[in-house]
Amino acid sequence: MEKMCVIGAGSWGSALALSLYKNGHDVHMWTRDVEQVEEINDTRENSKFLPGIIFPDDLIVSNHLEEVIKNSKIVVLAVPSQAVRSVCRQIKSFINNNQIIVDVAKGLEKGTGLRLSEVVKEELPYNPYVTLSGPSHAEEVSKFMPTTLVAACEDIKYAEEVQDAFMSPSLRVYTNPDIVGVELGGALKNIIAFGAGMCDGLGYGDNTKAALMTRGISEIGRLGVAMGANVNTFTGLAGIGDLIVTCTSMHSRNRRAGILMGQGKSLKETLEEVQMVVEGITATEVAYKVSRELNIDMPITEAIYSVLYKGANPNEAVLELMTRSKKHEMEETVNNGLFQN
Repeated sequence: MEKMCVIGAGSWGSALALSLYKNGHDVHMWTRDVEQVEEINDTRENSKFLPGIIFPDDLIVSNHLEEVIKNSKIVVLAVPSQAVRSVCRQIKSFINNNQIIVDVAKGLEKGTGLRLSEVVKEELPYNPYVTLSGPSHAEEVSKFMPTTLVAACEDIKYAEEVQDAFMSPSLRVYTNPDIVGVELGGALKNIIAFGAGMCDGLGYGDNTKAALMTRGISEIGRLGVAMGANVNTFTGLAGIGDLIVTCTSMHSRNRRAGILMGQGKSLKETLEEVQMVVEGITATEVAYKVSRELNIDMPITEAIYSVLYKGANPNEAVLELMTRSKKHEMEETVNNGLFQN
């Protein structure tokens, strides 16, 4: 039995804590919310984030960060993407360099445009770092429904250690050395999922969603390759796999937020109703700015940005997408002279 800890007691952190516990590990989970600690310890339920799921009595929940991290082989960062840097700064005075950081947030840092591995490396440069991503909803993982994930790290040794820690009959984990692609796939699909929800809220059908998802993975790949990713990653679990699950499920807070805005609610009203962090909103702002800097064409991201940050009407944004100038589907192939008349 090895000690593992999970920093953050939201739905995803809780589901992963339960998965590690089921694998026989000594699991400790941290949250800064004292009332949440008391509720879980008293009732063994995290009612806000995972209602109906019972926590084992010996899965420790605490608000003492140093105690939770002490002697943990793996430290899972399950906090919102914009909180990753501040948490790393809190733990840097007492974390050991041999403890593996596993980040499960999916986003880009606002202001810097950095991927989360870059954020962590700035604050904790000596710790091994692995990204754990893929098509997964906490609500299903907590019920041990069959799920697949990807552990990404440039050093295969650490990816395999994380693979071993999480693998079970209900949770299959693959490894991937392309940490750039895995991180970007997880962050950027939230933008497309928000757009898919917006189309649902507008009353559009399956044709619209299929087009949005297909063209969405295309622009994710364009930006990803420009940022150093392997294009093949976007055809896998962290790319098209994560995109499918997030665009089609009501478990997806990004899709739910998009539905509400498509139905005419303001961004403020939407966030009040969802009551959870909607990573796609910040990811849209960051990706839009990065794509402009790199001169990468991302029309869907631009359309969603115009709705979120410029007050554009969702119907008008869709119309603009549909009436853009004519394009080849394989634009890069044509531009490279590989398509002949």
